[in-house]
Amino acid sequence: MNWADLNLMPALPEMFLLGALSVILILDLFISDAKRGITYALSLLTLLVCAVIQVSTFEPFATITLSGMFVDDPLSDIVKVAMYGVTALVLVYTRQYVKDRGLFKGEYFTLTLFALLGMNLMVSASNFVSLYMGLELLSLSLYSLIALQRDSGRAIEAAMKYFVLGALASGLLLYGVSMVYGATGSLELAKVAQAIASGSANQTLLVFGLVFIVAGLAFKLGAVPFHMWVPDVYQGSSTAMTLMIGAAPKLAAFVFVIRILVQGLGEMVADWQGMLVILAVLSMAIGNLTAIAQTNLKRMLAYSTISHMGFLLLGLIAGNAEGYSAALFYVIVYVLTSLAGFGILLGLSRAGFECETLDDLKGLNGRNSWYALLMLLALFSMAGIPPLAGFYAKFAVIQAIVNVNLLWLAIVAVLMSLIGAFYYLRAVKVMYFDDVQDHSPITISGDMKLVLSLNAVALLVLGAMPERLIAMCVEAMKQSLVVL
Repeated sequence: MNWADLNLMPALPEMFLLGALSVILILDLFISDAKRGITYALSLLTLLVCAVIQVSTFEPFATITLSGMFVDDPLSDIVKVAMYGVTALVLVYTRQYVKDRGLFKGEYFTLTLFALLGMNLMVSASNFVSLYMGLELLSLSLYSLIALQRDSGRAIEAAMKYFVLGALASGLLLYGVSMVYGATGSLELAKVAQAIASGSANQTLLVFGLVFIVAGLAFKLGAVPFHMWVPDVYQGSSTAMTLMIGAAPKLAAFVFVIRILVQGLGEMVADWQGMLVILAVLSMAIGNLTAIAQTNLKRMLAYSTISHMGFLLLGLIAGNAEGYSAALFYVIVYVLTSLAGFGILLGLSRAGFECETLDDLKGLNGRNSWYALLMLLALFSMAGIPPLAGFYAKFAVIQAIVNVNLLWLAIVAVLMSLIGAFYYLRAVKVMYFDDVQDHSPITISGDMKLVLSLNAVALLVLGAMPERLIAMCVEAMKQSLVVL
């Protein structure tokens, strides 16, 4: 490493996050449970400062530092700012829930921030080593967060399943990376791409390595046939941890896939396109069809997530700037929608009661018409019904594959979307047309009610005026990825 040329400015948000995280970790030791709100406030302040630093250090071009291990570009900037915001929303939404269950402790906040640090590293990594370090930091933090509810057998089981299958997926990914290293002689994404483009790489090793890498990535996304951990982990975890798993990590996983497949292995697009087509079709079909049979809301939303990952893959299958931009827009909209949906479930839950079955939503409109409307907006966005943002997101990725002459795949996607609309509309029917079964008052704190309302309304605004966000996604992709 040339210390004279070392530029730490691109990594300033990560350095601040690690420093603040360390301070919170130490301070929390001296804070009693009655004053745990201090840790909560410091965590939110840390996220705010990180976002400000990220925006203030923005550059409209890519900067690679730390001996090729770390990259700061418009793609990483937009996704990191989104992750700071999403993590802050997660903390706001889950505050009362974790308090009621005795989980409002320092470990919850520090593990959440450690997970965010891992996501940041995944988003800005430009080397297979730093990519893997970020992935494992995120994964280990999530395993611990799920197991934080030590008196719940379901949570411990979910954490163990996630850990064992996650370790298997990491092994597949590492084995694929080792083959790519053997074929190209480098772990740096840019050099791997150069070796493939020049024809100096061993093609046989590359293809074998690609198969294992795609399998590992498919697991992290929750795509079929590497999906079975998703419903079990979503259902077994507490709703707060389910929200954490289904929100910001999806953004990081998307950029993780972009870095490896597009930036590192972009010259092999013809090889990984075919594999992604199979994953996408199976994910959309099995995710939507299996969700129909679910009565547990978290399990239903887990299969819904699997189908959404299939739609996300459509943008990658397009293999061009339009498709990648549409996929980035899709994942941002999906995360916003998940936040709104799970936020309502958290608000309807209370001490000793979990809102996690369809019956728990019965007559919600009679209990509180505003929360029923917010849930309706989230469900309609997931279903892709206009004028919600989910409709434009699905339209964008389907348009991208139509433009590359994959009309049959677009038809499959539309049919699967129609099938998926059934179970979302069933939940709406339960809220609006079934009799009220639970007459308990819904008590949601003022700050959560305000943020949740803004979150759901944003889905409507984005659906009506998506142009600005999609333009940002297009520009970020064009400026960030050399292969584009």
